[in-house]
Amino acid sequence: MTKQTQYRVIWLVVIVVVVGLGGWGIWRSVQPGELDSFAQCITDSDAVFYGAFWCPHCQNQKNLFGKSERLLPYVECSTPDGRSMIPSCQEQGVEGYPTWSFADGSKLGGLVELETLAEKTGCALP
Repeated sequence: MTKQTQYRVIWLVVIVVVVGLGGWGIWRSVQPGELDSFAQCITDSDAVFYGAFWCPHCQNQKNLFGKSERLLPYVECSTPDGRSMIPSCQEQGVEGYPTWSFADGSKLGGLVELETLAEKTGCALP
């Protein structure tokens, strides 16, 4: 086998591996999350999750939902520089992050457990 043929085989293997990994990543990203129906129900209940990109408690709240986080009724309240709150969140009475607002007008601050969200929204945990 010539060096040129060896290089072609190596490149072919690299391309197959890269394409395979990319396809696997895409396939995995479109798979439903374990809490999709719960997160969608929360959204449908008119609850709102106010947070900030720099807030570790907000990240922890999102992490409770795993891949289903994408379905949450999340509102980013921080300005891009992370120094202040956007006016619409101020108007909603958000004082800290995370803050959950519910259809009955009540609010909960801090990390809210899934069981509490189920109670406040009437959504069933799977």
